[in-house]
Amino acid sequence: MEQLVNFIIRPPRAEYDPKNDLLDQEFMLKGKWYQRKDLEVKNSRGDVLQCSHYLPIVSPEGKPLPCVIYCHGNSGCRADASEAAIILLPSNITVFTLDFSGSGLSGGEHVTLGWNERNDLRAVVEYLRADGNVSLIGLWGRSMGAVTSLMYGAEDPSIAGMVLDSPFSDLVDLMMELVDTYKIRLPKFTVKFAIQYMRRAIQKKAKFDITT
Repeated sequence: MEQLVNFIIRPPRAEYDPKNDLLDQEFMLKGKWYQRKDLEVKNSRGDVLQCSHYLPIVSPEGKPLPCVIYCHGNSGCRADASEAAIILLPSNITVFTLDFSGSGLSGGEHVTLGWNERNDLRAVVEYLRADGNVSLIGLWGRSMGAVTSLMYGAEDPSIAGMVLDSPFSDLVDLMMELVDTYKIRLPKFTVKFAIQYMRRAIQKKAKFDITT
């Protein structure tokens, strides 16, 4: 049972090397040069989030460009945003990506499936708005990142739009998926009976309620 709890709030961290697994610090797409700026943003809990911003080396007409924040899924990291950057940059849309707290190279002990991650996203949006180098802000989230985008977007009507890839709405279904994904040796019929135990354990460890 403890194994299943940990797979929800402490799944394996994505391991990667920014020097080798992210897009280069300077790279060319369709005849134009772009750059990757690495930076750190601190969330409201004091965790340091490792982030990257992909943008043109020379901004067209020197004006702020729209930005899409890519939000990775469970056990993901900012390296997952490379495809989005390759798609969006030629359209003069910058891409900002982060390791959520508890994921990748960022600080934090637990993953909360969107509950705390929405505050990570809030910290990034506040950074971008204070920086002044972007205009409209959109969100592109996958799985946990899609749920995070929905939760944050419901609180911030200024978000221009969202791309939501495979958001989950039912924790039991998600847990069944995790059992399959990580090949946990636990009969599926026991998972539903374990919900109340897991609810208490997760509330104690990660300070959020899986049923809300």
